Amino acid sequence: MDLRQSISDQTDVSLRIANRLLLSEEGKKSNVVFSPLSIQVVLSIIAAGSKGPTLDQLLSFLKSKSTDQLNSFASEIVSFVFTDGSPSGGPRLSFANGVWLDKSLSFKPSFKLVVDNFFKASMAQVDFQNQFAKVTSEVNSWAEKETNGLIKEVLPPGSVDNTTRLIFANALYFKGAWGEKFDASATKDYDFHLPNGSSVQVPFMTSKNMQVASAFNGFKVLGLPYEQGEDKRCFSMYFFLPDAKDGLSSLVEKVSSDSRFLDRHLPHQKVEIGDLKIPKFKISFGFEASDILKGLGLVLPFSGGDLTEMVDSPVGQNLYVSNIFQKSFIEVNEEGTEAGAASAAVVNLRSIGGFTFVADHPFLYLIREDMTGTVLFIGHVLNPLAG
Repeated sequence: MDLRQSISDQTDVSLRIANRLLLSEEGKKSNVVFSPLSIQVVLSIIAAGSKGPTLDQLLSFLKSKSTDQLNSFASEIVSFVFTDGSPSGGPRLSFANGVWLDKSLSFKPSFKLVVDNFFKASMAQVDFQNQFAKVTSEVNSWAEKETNGLIKEVLPPGSVDNTTRLIFANALYFKGAWGEKFDASATKDYDFHLPNGSSVQVPFMTSKNMQVASAFNGFKVLGLPYEQGEDKRCFSMYFFLPDAKDGLSSLVEKVSSDSRFLDRHLPHQKVEIGDLKIPKFKISFGFEASDILKGLGLVLPFSGGDLTEMVDSPVGQNLYVSNIFQKSFIEVNEEGTEAGAASAAVVNLRSIGGFTFVADHPFLYLIREDMTGTVLFIGHVLNPLAG
């Protein structure tokens, strides 16, 4: 597997999701933080349990040739990018996957192998049918623990019920100190201009030091490196600032229009900056991702696609992804950045109980010979009393 190419593809998928989310009605009205990687990991686990057109659609969406490639990528990311750097002076990182499976079911051995070996997921057998509220609480407690208390409720009330059979969850956590910390005594209140034309006073961090930055046509980019550990990894936070006060939407379109955009527009050299002001901020944001993913063409997992490679039971034919939830948090201050995200995919059993058929409105009919499949008559009824 070409890790560099896989990361480039992952970035492309990330930017497509970001474009949809940031330019959505919800995104345009509020501060946003989310982890595309966390969503992609959950989708990769779902892909490992899919086949046929559903698998093809997931692979196409995730820009991957095979589930083997997805699994290897997840394994590489965990072992390289998310190894904790705090013991050697770098950022603190953690990455965890969890699976909750109804006690009436068991995984297919091939799927369990992938979940265990590549995704290193913890697994719990639970009673969704009688104790779904308790399971919801368990998943939320797991997310809180794995994000160091940042995400307390990835699954909202009512998101899990007695038709749920599986939950796949991912949690990631990052805490990094700036390579050059801001002087808290230099933080001062200045105007921040809002999209509606008004402004508010907020605390801005300031610095006179040289910074890693570049200016481009219509926007500027600033890179703030975090303290690095003893390994080769270098973590930084990048700020993309449109020149126009109302230029954010067009900048989002620009950034997400080309998978090579970031490669060409991230700064690498320190330059003199006459005036550096960055607002301190703290954002908590949650959303349900399925509509965004459907809008990008990923439809089948949510609409009765083929998830039959997950469980060793005939009910596998009736499994579908009902929702994918994500909650994220970020805080940026003079010391550095703390961020966490948790994603959970809820897999339900399509209900076939309580079936009714009340033909009290116009309907189609046909008469067919079933051995040969020959259709003899077709018609429809608009009014049973007419004619």
